[in-house]
Amino acid sequence: MSGEEQHPDLEAQERAGQEEPELDRGIVEAWAARAISNPDRAYKATFYLATFFFLVTTLFPFYWLLMVALTPRGNLSDVGVLTPAGFNPGAFVEIFTRLPFHRYMFNSFLIATVATVLVLFVASLAGYVFGRLRFRGRNALLLSVLVTSFFPPAAFFIPLNRLFNTNIDALRPILSAGSLYNTPYAIFIPLSALYLPLSIFILMTFYSQIPDGLEDAARVEGTTRLGALFRVIVPLSAPGVATAGVLTFITVYNEYFFSSLMTDGRPQNWAPMLEGVLRFQGEFEVLFNLMAAASIVAVLPVAILVIVAQEKIVSGLTAGAVKE
Repeated sequence: MSGEEQHPDLEAQERAGQEEPELDRGIVEAWAARAISNPDRAYKATFYLATFFFLVTTLFPFYWLLMVALTPRGNLSDVGVLTPAGFNPGAFVEIFTRLPFHRYMFNSFLIATVATVLVLFVASLAGYVFGRLRFRGRNALLLSVLVTSFFPPAAFFIPLNRLFNTNIDALRPILSAGSLYNTPYAIFIPLSALYLPLSIFILMTFYSQIPDGLEDAARVEGTTRLGALFRVIVPLSAPGVATAGVLTFITVYNEYFFSSLMTDGRPQNWAPMLEGVLRFQGEFEVLFNLMAAASIVAVLPVAILVIVAQEKIVSGLTAGAVKE
């Protein structure tokens, strides 16, 4: 028998191995088998399903707010799921004529901006110390800073409220009332302290990844440590700085608990944006269309900020996820 010829029994066994028997699978089993045989198709299907779920759960509430805002006040009970019961875009103008809603937005925007700048400045210094310096008690001190973020904000309200409502004679030349109540200081100081630990942790992670040679080169040129921080390390850590800044701004801008309790609710006394939205809820009537329109207008600054800085945010949140 020649070397090219095969035994008939071996040929039958090979044909039996190539032909898979038909199995009576259910719908789930058949889908799992196709996913295993074609993983790329399964990944795409999962991605589209997750995207659809995100759009429905995240963007649909904003669409519903738009439908309510465009519906005339008398037809709110007939508003549809996908279409408004009428068309009245005047609600977006009425929110500024009925109340000084622009002042409420300005208060929140200014407080969030000042708090973000203050947090980034302090977090940059602390992140440099924790990320690039080695000293005794470093881990214990870092843990004590991070523990602050574990407590709910309500736990700090009673002592802070008593402190900011106390008349201090040293403040009378600056503040006529002598206390920090109804001032922006009573809002952005505690908020900056509450959201500072997260920014320190983010910036510490980025600053620790900068090569020491770059800082040493700047120091050789005569730059101090502080100059090297803001001229070399911070620019190279732009994604982390942007991420910490955007997260702080969004959190402070949307904050209501501290802001509502540290002011009397009037816009001239630095009442927040959410206080203005709730002003459309009266004792005998709730203007749902105006509340919806005010909510949409109030979220626009944050939406624009996220769209502009989305690349920095994504790179900042995913930095270090893959180690080369």
